[in-house]
Amino acid sequence: MGSNAESKPKLVSGTAGYVLHDVPHLSDYLPNLPTYTNPLQVNPAYSVVKQYFVHVDDSVPERITVHSDSPRGVHFRRAGPRQRVYFEADEVHAAIVTCGGLCPGLNTVIRELVCSLYHMYGVKRVLGINGGYKGFYARNTVNLTPKNVNDIHKRGGTVLGTSRGGHVTSKIVDSIQDRGINQVYIIGGDGTQRGASAIFEEVRRRGLKVAVVGIPKTIDNDIPVIDKSFGFDTAVEEAQRAINAAHVEAGSVENGIGVVKLMGRYSGFIAMYATLASRDVECCLIPESPFYLEGPGGLYDYIEKTLKENGHMVIVIAEGAGQELVSESIQSMNKQDESGNKLLQDVGLWISQNIKDHFAKQKTLAITLKYIDPTYMIRAIPSNASDNVYCTLLAQSAVHGAMAGYTGYTSGLVHGRQTYIPFYRITERQNHVVITDRMWARLLSSTNQPSFLGSKGMDEEEKGEEPILDGNCSDENLVNKQITSIYHNAL
Repeated sequence: MGSNAESKPKLVSGTAGYVLHDVPHLSDYLPNLPTYTNPLQVNPAYSVVKQYFVHVDDSVPERITVHSDSPRGVHFRRAGPRQRVYFEADEVHAAIVTCGGLCPGLNTVIRELVCSLYHMYGVKRVLGINGGYKGFYARNTVNLTPKNVNDIHKRGGTVLGTSRGGHVTSKIVDSIQDRGINQVYIIGGDGTQRGASAIFEEVRRRGLKVAVVGIPKTIDNDIPVIDKSFGFDTAVEEAQRAINAAHVEAGSVENGIGVVKLMGRYSGFIAMYATLASRDVECCLIPESPFYLEGPGGLYDYIEKTLKENGHMVIVIAEGAGQELVSESIQSMNKQDESGNKLLQDVGLWISQNIKDHFAKQKTLAITLKYIDPTYMIRAIPSNASDNVYCTLLAQSAVHGAMAGYTGYTSGLVHGRQTYIPFYRITERQNHVVITDRMWARLLSSTNQPSFLGSKGMDEEEKGEEPILDGNCSDENLVNKQITSIYHNAL
């Protein structure tokens, strides 16, 4: 029987401060479910693998850098196949849906979900839901088999189509129930995972034997807990082409400036990592690090100094950077898209025009500026080799978990280990670049750009958010002082 009450987090305590943030299981609300021998035990591909099945007590720590007297801390259930499963192959009717914006690797995840279900567990009924969440009640579906998904990983986008919004929980679960679907694989970002959590709660309330599984997708890498999201490596790699082009353009003329706008609505990870990888960037601007234009230490001042020293420069800016400055000069309508994301002003065009206008007005330097926006080119390409491997692991782990009866979780990588993470941990916050962290300090030392934070701004930043420094470091105070010194010395 189901329950009308919303499910509570499953917390399992152990010795020495051990806490397992466990994921829900079908048996939590459907007792006495039959179990079956995992067919992988007789699968020729896995018969030679020693210790292939995951031990029931295996877990992965959320933090791996600790003090000698630290508690063991929060852990997540390790992903992988179990010796007993809660579905027979002929019983399974799976559905796969992709939601939100495009991202390299979507088709790889779809392919590997289908192939894992077919080849590992003998599942023959896999349904693709076309057009995102609204496809559930629009009756748009396609049957998926290993044959018709065989080559889709070589293409960008998603063969199932996607959309934003369209989430009506009751109508989606009605469709799941009417179609006899009992495994749902939902690929999408934080908004999509919140929708998946709502679907799980409604499935549980109705007492349905349906495993609801999320696979995190965000090209911005802004989903918390997990090491990274699939498609991120591909995005950083592809961004290099745009940065290289901007560098060539800028270096070919006197006082040349190349401006590249990259993805990053609220989190500047792509811009930061692409800048670090390139080594051709003199300035990186991200949403987490405010900047100003006028006056000593401002962006215009830094551009002028760099052009006088080097003769050219490249600026990388994330799409969410400087929005407060744009809003001051352009009337902001505060509109949102169907996923609830604020519609941003085009900061790339805005800052490019402002730089041109400033130097035309000052008449100190005659500049030539080239603006490149590769956003949709990056989103639409197939995933690279690294992301293809990662997508495979995510998909296989998701299938293993659903077959083992787990539900209400996201499949994700934590410290290099595949884990099952409860939905609430994925949706509780967004992942951001911490500008008091070592990685941002490394970027500042690479670009030699100012932090654009005076002493007042730095003090406010330190009060507002605790630094995250690769775990609990015994020299944490020393590192904080070093990072602060880097910021002030860059001004």
